[in-house]
Amino acid sequence: MPRVFIGLGSNIEREINLRSALNALEKEFGALICSSIYESATVGFDGDPFYNMVLSFETHRALPEVMMILRKIEVGHGRARASNKFSSRTLDLDLMLFGDLISKEEGCILPRGDILRYAFVLEPLAEIAPELVHPVQKKTYAEIWSLFDKTEVKQKRLPVQPSE
Repeated sequence: MPRVFIGLGSNIEREINLRSALNALEKEFGALICSSIYESATVGFDGDPFYNMVLSFETHRALPEVMMILRKIEVGHGRARASNKFSSRTLDLDLMLFGDLISKEEGCILPRGDILRYAFVLEPLAEIAPELVHPVQKKTYAEIWSLFDKTEVKQKRLPVQPSE
């Protein structure tokens, strides 16, 4: 069974939406491994800060079914799919990794490029999977995070955990 990694984010009713999303994901996929929650400044627009985290689970479900479930959970939390990439949102669930699958198909680019681009994805991923190797870069996420340029990073790990 592949191990799946999902990035979660919200900047509208952050606590409520993250907790509710975690409950929905656990109901669909079973036990979750969750990073800490990180408060991050918006990227690409002005708005309230985001709560971001990464979670992981194993699944017997096929990739299209996992993607469909993620979209269903987003929509159930008030996410409008037509919204601008750089805008406020109730819930964002992004598939980051599906095992070691490398895909460049429309609508499913894996591993997701955001892993290497954004600290709010990479830091929590390195937290829960430090020794996992990026399927393209061939470096661990701990190594990639240690080399990441943090000069413009505006985020902090929160002392509360998702289950609290």
